[in-house]
Amino acid sequence: MATWGLIREASVKHWDSYITETHVFAYVEGTYEEALVELERHARHAMAHHPKKRKRRRLFRNGDDFLMVVDDAAWRSSGIRYTVAELLEDTAAPAKPTHAREDTRESTDTREGEATEPEPEPVDTVPPASPSDERYPDGVPVRPKWLGRSDLP
Repeated sequence: MATWGLIREASVKHWDSYITETHVFAYVEGTYEEALVELERHARHAMAHHPKKRKRRRLFRNGDDFLMVVDDAAWRSSGIRYTVAELLEDTAAPAKPTHAREDTRESTDTREGEATEPEPEPVDTVPPASPSDERYPDGVPVRPKWLGRSDLP
């Protein structure tokens, strides 16, 4: 199943000119059509919630891209383009787990009496959870470790 990136390109004022900022704001696993439906939903939501101080907002569709053109009170226009694209490679993606070992074939050059070292067992570095280690869903401790210490002022 393909992974699709939902991409937003916006022109942003930088000093005395405009630059284009590009952000991948969501990923969709599935078909291209599912990703396109999600992209349109995001573009319409952004259109409805763009700052109201702008004079005019227009949403266009060009093939599979969406373009929101925003006019401000100074008669300037800026644009936000929404695009869907298939993710081909990601250098920061987590490694996919492999279930098969790389060296599954038997080696023909080992001698019979040669002993091989077993692989070390992985060490669990996380201490067992105690009631004082209770955490919120975002990982922040419910009770900080410094609370109740007698050596603090």
